[in-house]
Amino acid sequence: MSSPGPPAVAGCVLLDRDGTIIEECPYLSDPERVRLYPGAAGAIRRLRSAGMLTAVVTNQSAIGRGYFTVEQLDDVHDRLLMLLRAEGADLDAVLYCPHLPESGCQCRKPAPGLVLQAVERFGVDRDRCFFVGDRRTDVEAGKGAGVRTVLVRTGYGKEQEHEAGADHVCDDLVQAADLILAQLPV
Repeated sequence: MSSPGPPAVAGCVLLDRDGTIIEECPYLSDPERVRLYPGAAGAIRRLRSAGMLTAVVTNQSAIGRGYFTVEQLDDVHDRLLMLLRAEGADLDAVLYCPHLPESGCQCRKPAPGLVLQAVERFGVDRDRCFFVGDRRTDVEAGKGAGVRTVLVRTGYGKEQEHEAGADHVCDDLVQAADLILAQLPV
């Protein structure tokens, strides 16, 4: 008798990094300052167990500003992945925009470029995708890409919740995962 394989891909959840998965820390370049929000790893683990692909989608203009290098950013992301894996969670991708706000690129949130790139990479219908973040720019990027949006009240979310126009508002990533999992087809 063979063991069952992993669940079929049910969709994808794209996650802002700072203020959503980890504590807000402007221009984070020191891996030792990466702090997961309580329950964030468990939420990601539950999403993945239900067949949802997960990816970080983050603006990182500090690279364009020369504040730190791509290698330092990679170290921060390695630390994030290590902390998640220590709690049985993982990510399928980490996508970032290194450009300055005034560059006019299409990958910097609120432009939808990185969200569209993730959806294309995963090959998942947009109606089965969610973007979870703590800022209006996250919501705008998700809406611009045609995916459902969830604003969390962590990070800057409490300040921006009334102006963001998200499809859903949740207290944190744990509650967002509950909402997403409740919307999956059975």
